[in-house]
Amino acid sequence: MVRVRIETSAGNVILALDAKHAPKTTANFLAYVDDGRLDGTGFYRASRRQGNPKFGFVQGGIASDARRVLPSPPLEPTNVTGIRHVDGTVSMAHGANIDSATGNFSIMVGDNPSLDARGSGRNGYSAFGRVVEGMDVVRKILAQPTGGGRGPMRGQMIQPKPIAILRAVRLDGAPRPTGRVKPWLIGPTRWIQPN
Repeated sequence: MVRVRIETSAGNVILALDAKHAPKTTANFLAYVDDGRLDGTGFYRASRRQGNPKFGFVQGGIASDARRVLPSPPLEPTNVTGIRHVDGTVSMAHGANIDSATGNFSIMVGDNPSLDARGSGRNGYSAFGRVVEGMDVVRKILAQPTGGGRGPMRGQMIQPKPIAILRAVRLDGAPRPTGRVKPWLIGPTRWIQPN
């Protein structure tokens, strides 16, 4: 396990990432952490369960800021890793292409088995760790007012602005920055909210 502290404007969340069972997804996330690519981003989505809004998931990361994107790892589905989308699990977001995960991630509040691989071409998402401290902060983020958004994110964008991710720091092992250019540090920065 490799621990990462995510420092937010709502408090700190500490993750334990499972490098043994989800090595490629963990390495991808750590590259974003070690490069500082998550610093100055935010938690922008609170997806609450209909009928029981205390459960669902929060989503954060680079949103659609292409200046921060690194190459995507291949999907590591839950039926291979054995890591399920239960309360406190951290998982990589992806688009229509299952191998398109970048620097956006979700944290489960309650169990979300619909995000697990279920056969028949339903590959789900790459779960790769869990919250070990700060679930109270995650629940606070889930309870934020929401609106806006399109498609599956309709009505789920945190309003009036995202919860800031001030910085993300690796707590175990030495940081291994990619050495890639950091264009988001050049010129003025602004939050780019996803559609």
